[in-house]
Amino acid sequence: MSEFTLHCFAESGNAYKVALMLELSGQDWEAVFVDFFNGQTRRQDWRDEVNEQGEVPVLEHAGLRLTQSALILDYLAAQTGHFGGQDEEEKREIWRWMLFDNHKFTSYYASLRFIYCLKQSGETPVTGFLRDRAVAAYAIVDAHLADRTFMVGERLTIADLSLAGYVFMPEDTGIDLASFRHIEAWKARIREMPGWKPPYELMPRG
Repeated sequence: MSEFTLHCFAESGNAYKVALMLELSGQDWEAVFVDFFNGQTRRQDWRDEVNEQGEVPVLEHAGLRLTQSALILDYLAAQTGHFGGQDEEEKREIWRWMLFDNHKFTSYYASLRFIYCLKQSGETPVTGFLRDRAVAAYAIVDAHLADRTFMVGERLTIADLSLAGYVFMPEDTGIDLASFRHIEAWKARIREMPGWKPPYELMPRG
């Protein structure tokens, strides 16, 4: 039995953040497939037994069951000694970007991808709004990466892994991602990390 168990599915960028952290830090982990698209997370028994919030990722470790990707990344950094802050100032900066990611960078892009690509809604006022907000968030991150290698300092941290949740997803959201050249260079640096895999190779897909 593996040390870490991750409840996940390949299309979930939030689960990918955790899966990538486990893989890059060399942990012994296993994936448990969650059949999101057929309603597993909406079932009361799953919520009672796995996560009352009805979401992935869910990480099981040493008798604990943890939810919410940012909290899980912080926990794993402390447990593994990888990709965390080296002092209090760096830890605060990491959390600053993880909160921005959850509220802006991932939030708008992930919602757009789900509605426009996975649910195939077509173009609507909602997708237009989400795309505009996603582009604005991407522009902020792109500018931040203009003069640095990674989000916090010159080494990979859980801030990078948090923001990386959806940037490797293959679906076309109608955003010209190549125009964010500093993000594209940052993505290339993450791909070069030993153990990197794209989400659809790292997690099970239904």
